[in-house]
Amino acid sequence: MGGQREDDDASGGDAALLRAVARGDATAMGTLYDRHAGWLHARLTRRCADPEVVREVLQDTFVTVWRSAAGHRGQEAGGWLWTIAARRLVDARRVQERAARAAGPLPEPGFPGRYEPAAAPSAEDRVLAGLEYGDVGTALDRISPELREVLRATVVDGLSTREAARLLGIPEGTVKSRARRARAELRDALDRLNPSPVSPMGGTA
Repeated sequence: MGGQREDDDASGGDAALLRAVARGDATAMGTLYDRHAGWLHARLTRRCADPEVVREVLQDTFVTVWRSAAGHRGQEAGGWLWTIAARRLVDARRVQERAARAAGPLPEPGFPGRYEPAAAPSAEDRVLAGLEYGDVGTALDRISPELREVLRATVVDGLSTREAARLLGIPEGTVKSRARRARAELRDALDRLNPSPVSPMGGTA
């Protein structure tokens, strides 16, 4: 499809930009920033209500990219950038927690800057990596919101169970159980959307 070709072209262009950034090319860095800062900012804002924290995390993300572009190994650049941003968000959360502990009791759940639910990856992650697109994206919209956010945090954001638990303010066991339930609900939703003798998540029906 035309949109897919555009995505592929952008992905290839991003890889070339990252190679240039690894060589210290500031112009390439500016181009990469212009291409990705907007959607990264929007996505961070969905997970953090504090605009100052979002700005700092976005800045830290691109500082990290500048310093570690040589570590890019050819994977899809948008996913690589988002993994960095998500981890910087976890770091920001840790700073907030330390400050809150120093100041007194933590606010109740639902305080500004709170992030939303998470879980742990598996062999299904190649399919889940396209979470927000096509049939998988449609099916994702049909599962419970807290389970949907679990998959986004652990698969799209690339967070470990421990990081997701810290980010979302829930126990690691809850992250794991929500991840299992989320995958089961997603399979059921996909089966209803696209009945087939072969399951989209691997195996046969």
